[in-house]
Amino acid sequence: MDLDQPLDVTLPELVFVAGTRAVGAAGFGLLLADSLRPRQRRALGWALLAVGVLTTLPIAHAVLEATRDD
Repeated sequence: MDLDQPLDVTLPELVFVAGTRAVGAAGFGLLLADSLRPRQRRALGWALLAVGVLTTLPIAHAVLEATRDD
């Protein structure tokens, strides 16, 4: 994969990527915050972090496949 090569990304793809990163960051932030009771915070934080990570994997795969096809 050539990192200097431009990558064409549609607006919906960009929004999806940004959204998954935001969900992951929110989960990470909740793990560090004191706004909820510790048990609730951990459960919600881990769930959001997992969603962020798991939704990033198919995006990364699609981007790698797209660059390989070019």
